[in-house]
Amino acid sequence: MVITDKKIIDRYYQMLIDKNPEFEGIFFVGVKTTGIFCRPTCPAKKPKKENCEFFSNAQEALLASYRPCKRCKPLSLPSKLSPDVKKLVEAVEANPEKRWRDSDFDDLAIHPNTARRQFKKQFGMTFIQYSRARRLGIAFKHIRNKEPIISAQIESNYESGNGFRDAFSRIMGKLPSKSKEIKVLYSAWIETRLGSMIAISDDTHLYLLEFVDRRGLENEIMRLRRRLHASILPDRKELINVLEKELTAYFSGKLKHFTVPICLIGSDFQKCVWNELMKIPVGETTSYKELAIKMEKPSAYRAVANANGANQLALIIPCHRVINSGGGLGGYGGGIARKEWLLKHEQSMVSLTTESFPKG
Repeated sequence: MVITDKKIIDRYYQMLIDKNPEFEGIFFVGVKTTGIFCRPTCPAKKPKKENCEFFSNAQEALLASYRPCKRCKPLSLPSKLSPDVKKLVEAVEANPEKRWRDSDFDDLAIHPNTARRQFKKQFGMTFIQYSRARRLGIAFKHIRNKEPIISAQIESNYESGNGFRDAFSRIMGKLPSKSKEIKVLYSAWIETRLGSMIAISDDTHLYLLEFVDRRGLENEIMRLRRRLHASILPDRKELINVLEKELTAYFSGKLKHFTVPICLIGSDFQKCVWNELMKIPVGETTSYKELAIKMEKPSAYRAVANANGANQLALIIPCHRVINSGGGLGGYGGGIARKEWLLKHEQSMVSLTTESFPKG
């Protein structure tokens, strides 16, 4: 996620100016004016502080729409790139929008397992995660920069914006012309304490809220637009502004229940599961088996687990409150570290309320 703490930003910026090698691998800097991200020791002319964004790892910078600097080569850390990894990085940069398949590795004479193993060792993420982050970063650029799309551009089918059409519509769907058969949804970028999130809505309801680094997010977005026969444009509606305020209040411990109107897209069974999830009180947890029993389908706990994983409204439909029957955290699409933080955060909210209003 973008680092927002002013003291840390001031410190990192000074280290950037000093080209301090002790901070190699500790942070990366994204330069808004150029769209690139660099290592702390990059020899290029230093940007103004207001044009810098700092990230704790390369994947976050990629998802935030920055591309690797060709001078300092931030993806060459922590050691010199192996020939295979170098070849893969160059292949991605030659066509960053490409979705990779096993046959593509064959064309480069590289085994997929080699790509996964060497990339993980080099960058802390697999090659697929890297190529996905680069691809999504391009599509998310317009969302993150809050670039609205004016009607004239839509009606002309973006003939003057080939770059936008190619980078954005691969994930967000064909751009609408004057056809009334296509439903238009809007996407916005929201920064939170646990990382960047993408929200998709129309004028009245929220359809998707996810962390941008969630595995499978690209497919989630595609499924959503196909089910609704929709195109998704980068624009911030008032409903998203309300959502952002509620998220800020939630993460600061001041809000327990979201009020933003939502639209559930799924089967009747999935909707039943999601409605049960929203009944779990803040500060409490349940298991898939207990959920199945409440739904009077005690043998359907695996189906309940699948429906839980298909939730597209993170936090609002609190699938993070479902744990294993044995007490273990279980899985979470946003990552186990986030799930653990959310549960502790909600327990602290309940504790504060109890202390503020003691019994008797």
